[in-house]
Amino acid sequence: MPAGVAAFLQFTRKKPLGAIGGFIILAMALGALAAGVVAPYDPLETDFGAMLGPPTRGHWLGTDAFGRDVMSRIIHGARTALLVGFASSFLGATLGAILGVASAYLGGRVDLYTQRCMDILISFPVIILALSVVAMLGSGTFNLVLAITIPFIPRVSQVVRASALAIREMPYIEAARALGTGPTRIILRHMCPNVMASYLVMLTAFLGQAILLEASLSFLGLGTAEPVPSWGLMLRGAA
Repeated sequence: MPAGVAAFLQFTRKKPLGAIGGFIILAMALGALAAGVVAPYDPLETDFGAMLGPPTRGHWLGTDAFGRDVMSRIIHGARTALLVGFASSFLGATLGAILGVASAYLGGRVDLYTQRCMDILISFPVIILALSVVAMLGSGTFNLVLAITIPFIPRVSQVVRASALAIREMPYIEAARALGTGPTRIILRHMCPNVMASYLVMLTAFLGQAILLEASLSFLGLGTAEPVPSWGLMLRGAA
């Protein structure tokens, strides 16, 4: 039996609830990615003869105020949430990691000024900073991704910088400097791969928060705009 399969079976035996939860999340993610196949109706298709309809055999979760199938919009809304959430958390974690590593390696005034800017950004609550950014840029999916990305950058930067400060003093970094390797090459080739553990932890931690932010901003009318399916917009329409 392959080692990966054996490890998975062992995990399922030891933590069955974790395995069940992981399977449910995986099934939901796959369903969201294949929304065009899984959803029974086009989420943008309107039927003014079936507005605000109750659950039926044709529409399991009923219809909204425009006669659109609610179940189809939930499935497509999951895809919107995952795409916005993954894009913003990936950008935020990547930019924050690069700033953190560069700040730790270069030190001096670069480190001082960079970290003071990060301190200013991190002093604002995530939702307040995201609201401010999207209020300046306007609504829309691209602006929403930027608004969610910016609050994540300083948080990742400070965590990664702490790891990079220890890595900077390692013998192989000193050896690379002695061989005349430039700062850019040292940062990209030697330091970034060694902070990958912190990077991945922050990336996964912020993914769920990014999905909640997308729904919150859309609910307030500052996120994705109609008729794009979004959980936040659906909650706003039902309120």
